Amino acid sequence: MTLSQLRAFALVARLGSLRAAAAELGISEPAVSSALASLRQDLGDPLFVRSGGGIALTPGGRMLADHAQEIVALADQARWDVAHADAARPELRVLATAAFAEHAAGRLFDVFTRWVPAASVDVVVESAADVAALLKDRAYDIALGARPSKADEATMEVVPFLRYQRILVAARSHRLASMHGPIPLAQLFAHQWFAGSAGIEEPTEEGRWLTHLAGVPRVVRLTSETDALAAVRAGEGIMLALAHAVAAELEGGSLVRLPVAGTPVGGLWWATILDRGRASLTARVLQRFVTTAEATAAMVAPGGSRGLSGRGSKVHVALWT
Repeated sequence: MTLSQLRAFALVARLGSLRAAAAELGISEPAVSSALASLRQDLGDPLFVRSGGGIALTPGGRMLADHAQEIVALADQARWDVAHADAARPELRVLATAAFAEHAAGRLFDVFTRWVPAASVDVVVESAADVAALLKDRAYDIALGARPSKADEATMEVVPFLRYQRILVAARSHRLASMHGPIPLAQLFAHQWFAGSAGIEEPTEEGRWLTHLAGVPRVVRLTSETDALAAVRAGEGIMLALAHAVAAELEGGSLVRLPVAGTPVGGLWWATILDRGRASLTARVLQRFVTTAEATAAMVAPGGSRGLSGRGSKVHVALWT
């Protein structure tokens, strides 16, 4: 089995035609046929049969098509990496989900770009629901924040790197702040809830907690969780906030934690890359780095949120709305 044979088969499987694969490769159709014949003999499987002017893959052919596409993609990535090994600034395309981007990404990349000074990081904030699809499409090298679905994890390497808790908070002047026992859900739902631009995303632990409640609150999305917290301070509503981000205000008394059953809601942020060696070297380096004590200390350092605004030239940031 050779790479050229696998490349030919991957194209035949994708295009459904030996002639189309030969045209794509710039070789003759008999050359493609010969490569596939050798592959069939080596594997002891016909791989495909002719059907209706095209081809139909056998079960073994469908299995090989998946592997062949991955192997060819990995080979092309390896070829590119070697050709650009001397490049001064390897680019790292990072997908960040909204809460992670706002509360931890800035400090993390401040440290990471000192730790790997040659790295050029491009960070884009995307919906948690799109993590798996965008990684599979190779739009990004790594995703930081929300975890992909269990079904998608079979083709990915997923590593937890930061544990967090969310609690419901209100201003001390808010009417709910004086309640001492567990607050009934009906009373909670009578008030506005504030959140950042992504809202309370369903693929997160806090999103799953919310979907299991007997009702749906009115969640007002603002441009950031920082803005949402400002509205809460002003007494306009309540918020499911990151506990470590509001610790100083709880201690100082400007905010109050509301006694609500099921809270605090515990969650994890995850670093996700493609599996089977398909991730870039720099993505694997970042995935290892986020689990270090140095990275953790940077992300949870006191002083409020430290997102991606005001970044230096090594990190380019785009936000979605």
